[in-house]
Amino acid sequence: MDWQGWFALGLAGTALILMSAGRFAPHLVMMGVLVVLSASGIVSADQALAGFSNSGLITVVAMFVVAAGIHHSGGVDLLVHHLLRNPRTVRSAQARIALPVSLLSGFLNNTPVVATMIPAVHAWSRKIGISPSKLMIPLSYSAILGGTLTLIGTSTNLVVNGQYQQLTGEQGFSIFSITAVGLPVAIIGVAALLLVMPRVLPDRKDQQKFGSMREFTLEVAVSFDGPLVGKTVGEAGLRELERLYLVEIERDGSVVTAVPSEERLRGGDRLVFAGDTQAISDLLRINGIVPSVHEDEPSLSKDRAERRLVEAALSPQSDVLGLTIRDARFRDRYGAVVLAVARGGERVSGNLGNIRLKPGDVLLLEARPAFVSRQRYNKDFLLINDLETETPRHDRAWLSWGILLVLVGLAACGTLSMLNAALLGAAGMILTGCCSVGQAQKSVDVPVILTIAASFAMGAALEQTGAAGFVAEGILDFSQGNVLLTILLVYLVVSVLTEVITNNAAAVLVIPIVLSMTASMGVAAEPFVIAVMMAASASFATPLGYQTNMMVFGPGGYRFSDFVRVGLPMNVFIGAVTVGVIALVYDISLGL
Repeated sequence: MDWQGWFALGLAGTALILMSAGRFAPHLVMMGVLVVLSASGIVSADQALAGFSNSGLITVVAMFVVAAGIHHSGGVDLLVHHLLRNPRTVRSAQARIALPVSLLSGFLNNTPVVATMIPAVHAWSRKIGISPSKLMIPLSYSAILGGTLTLIGTSTNLVVNGQYQQLTGEQGFSIFSITAVGLPVAIIGVAALLLVMPRVLPDRKDQQKFGSMREFTLEVAVSFDGPLVGKTVGEAGLRELERLYLVEIERDGSVVTAVPSEERLRGGDRLVFAGDTQAISDLLRINGIVPSVHEDEPSLSKDRAERRLVEAALSPQSDVLGLTIRDARFRDRYGAVVLAVARGGERVSGNLGNIRLKPGDVLLLEARPAFVSRQRYNKDFLLINDLETETPRHDRAWLSWGILLVLVGLAACGTLSMLNAALLGAAGMILTGCCSVGQAQKSVDVPVILTIAASFAMGAALEQTGAAGFVAEGILDFSQGNVLLTILLVYLVVSVLTEVITNNAAAVLVIPIVLSMTASMGVAAEPFVIAVMMAASASFATPLGYQTNMMVFGPGGYRFSDFVRVGLPMNVFIGAVTVGVIALVYDISLGL
């Protein structure tokens, strides 16, 4: 192997370290890798950009739009209404979630399925008296297991198929090629989930994470004849307080939200601050600030048209991760003010401005009404809870399901390719009004698309420089050419990578190595490729490993250790079951 191969391996290792460290978003890391590979001449410009035109990637984009059509037409709500009802036990409640969600995730991207289900399950848990912590992990895990049922179940399956076609020139897999392995694994996985989860999941009662408004806000007033009257907020020194943030001003029955520094104070203004509530004495030392005259009725407890209180969970791709709330400048960046932070199901106390933000943190924000519509599809936030969301087009719910069934039928019968069936389905969702053009555009996860497309350049570099063959020989030497042991090692490598980087990137990096191994062994590549698909999806051990895990992290009130305790055994169990099922389906003996 020459220097290009070592350089490609080193670059791949650097990318893995950067992505696993969490300081840089995966799409930025992989785009950087693409630039380096193209500029260094290791891959040509055509090869570097080939991922952007890959049929698997375009199919992913189209399926995002199809999922948006189901979501915005109320298709998922239709099933929720008919299936949840009134279970008598925790296990029965988990079953009512796991069975329909796993089936749905076999044909839809599981992110919008889980996003739709979270508020419904949260409200349902209060109604039936079962803690959300007993229901949210089963929701995520069943979506993950359901994604292995068909080729369109997850974006990873489609991407792996696209890369397989690109590297081998073969026709690729059909929509149900993975089902022979995925269906038994999903059935056994859901059964294990329902058998074990009721006992091992924590039972954390659904307490309000942020409690009473009085717990994290305080109010004062501007003296009518004081020196602050007529001054701007900035001139009064209220913008740069160490332990407090000015959230809003109540004035003459109306509210000024996300207060700008240029806002001029008037006598009698009622000022609402968030932060360290013990700092009230420091605030009252300011000349011109007096105690609020309405202590019996906190301002934030009143409904105001000018203001919206929302909960938003930070995603692993958020631009503000690692920053303190003060440095993140939420007011300038999002037009919102952080009132409180919850982590692990409990409010983080202390100096609000010095809290350093982490993935999965749930923020209580005070914002203007337009915030929700602007930020709902911003990748900084995984979930925004708000009551006044856009009303689904319920009259088109059955139509959206019909479009999905036609799409699947055309692809399954071979009438159309998976790409063309997905494109036809996406067009059908827009033309029939199941989702608007704007909703379709917002549904496309651009960071995921960029990560996938750029990962193809890394895969091409590993393939053509001989680096993939070098790693493949190392794995073959370790497994001594045993087919089943090699499949187990491939599954293990992908499973570990998926927990520390994105599942799409993990799969794309491993496929060239797998194809080199199968060529050297002279065996069919299909069982190995399916093992990669399964391993990339089966990420249970951490909230960071899979997006749906992170989405339920805050609403379920979980701690990181909760996922490790229940997810690590799940990873091992599903891995063993998957390799066993692959051995049975493809008649692979242990051969020792």
